[in-house]
Amino acid sequence: MKLEGKTVLITGGGQGIGQGIAYRLADQGANIVIDFVGNPQSANDTVAQIEKRGRKALAVEADISSVDQIHGMMKQAIDYCGAVDVLINNAGVEKHASIWEASEHDYDLVLNINLKGAYFASQAFVQHRMAVKKPGKIINVSSVHEDLPFPHFTSYCASKGGMKMMMRNLSIELAPYGITVNNIAPGAIETPINTALLNDPVKLKALLENIPLGRLGQVSDVAGVAAFLASSDADYITGATIVIDGGLTWNYSEQ
Repeated sequence: MKLEGKTVLITGGGQGIGQGIAYRLADQGANIVIDFVGNPQSANDTVAQIEKRGRKALAVEADISSVDQIHGMMKQAIDYCGAVDVLINNAGVEKHASIWEASEHDYDLVLNINLKGAYFASQAFVQHRMAVKKPGKIINVSSVHEDLPFPHFTSYCASKGGMKMMMRNLSIELAPYGITVNNIAPGAIETPINTALLNDPVKLKALLENIPLGRLGQVSDVAGVAAFLASSDADYITGATIVIDGGLTWNYSEQ
C-alpha cells in the first residue's frame, strides 16, 4: 500500500468528493483527518468507515474561512496523528448569481472558503512541514472552471482561477523544501451537490451531449487521481493541473 504510514488531512472530507478521496487513500494505507462544518453525522460515519479499514481517523469541526480555526484544525491533526504528510484542499462552495444580482455576502462566502481557506490551510501545512524539516504534498481540488467560463457563477470561477495561480506560484516557492503543489480539476461529477441536475432530464441530456465520453464522472474517478498525486509515484510532478472531465472542457459550449 503506497500510503502506508502517511497522514492525510482533507478539508470537506465528510461527503461527496472529499469523502471518496478519504476512502481511497485509507485503502492505500493512509491515516485520515477530515474537516467538516455543520454535519457531524456524515463526518462521524466517514471516520467509522475509515477505522473499519484499519486506519486512524479523526473528524475536526473547523470553518476554513477562519484562519484561527484552520490553524486549530492543523494542530488537532498533528496532535492526534503525529504529523500531516499530505494536505488536500477540497472544501468548496458555489453560488448562482448574475453579476447584477450578486451580494457581497455570497461573494465573500465563496472566495473565503474556496480560495482564502485553501491559502491559509496551505500556510499551516507548510509551517508544519518546515518545522519537522520534511517534504510534503498539497493537492487542491479545483474545477474545470479554473479555465472554463461558467456564466452566473463568476465568484466561483474567480476562486478557482485564483486557486490555479496560487498552485503555480506555490509550486515554485515551495520546491526548495520538497513540497509539491498540484490541482485536480473535476468536471461534472455525480455527487449530492448535483441532485437537481440529475433529476432534470432535459438539463442532464444537454450536459451529457457536451461530454465526449458520454457520462458524468464518478467520485472514484477523482479519488484515483488524488491517490496517485499523494503517492511517491508523483514525486516529480508539481505545478500541474490534472483535468478529470471526460473531454468536457475542449468540447463545451454554453447555451
